[in-house]
Amino acid sequence: MNMSRVPAVLVLAAAALPAAAFAADAAPTLTIRAQAFQPGTITIPAGKRVKIVVDNRDALPAEFESSDFSVEQVIPGGTALPVYIPPLKPGSYSFFNDFHPSSTGTLVVRAR
Repeated sequence: MNMSRVPAVLVLAAAALPAAAFAADAAPTLTIRAQAFQPGTITIPAGKRVKIVVDNRDALPAEFESSDFSVEQVIPGGTALPVYIPPLKPGSYSFFNDFHPSSTGTLVVRAR
């Protein structure tokens, strides 16, 4: 084996790691269908700002809201928008559709 090529191979392998890690951290999607969140529970890592995509499949607008982690975002009907969750401690947090308050869900935050 030609040892002069080993460092180049290691550099290439190391350069690929961030892309692989990014792919593994794809934004979770929360779908609103028939005024209900699907899935009803999503899990994210603790201590990290996380983007989730809220996809409103209904014709009516929805408002993704949480008093537990202070986020409000109106999602027009037929639209998918990003919602950014601030860094949170491990635990369970509730969210709801402020335009249809009986539509609720749970955000589970887990330590890595």
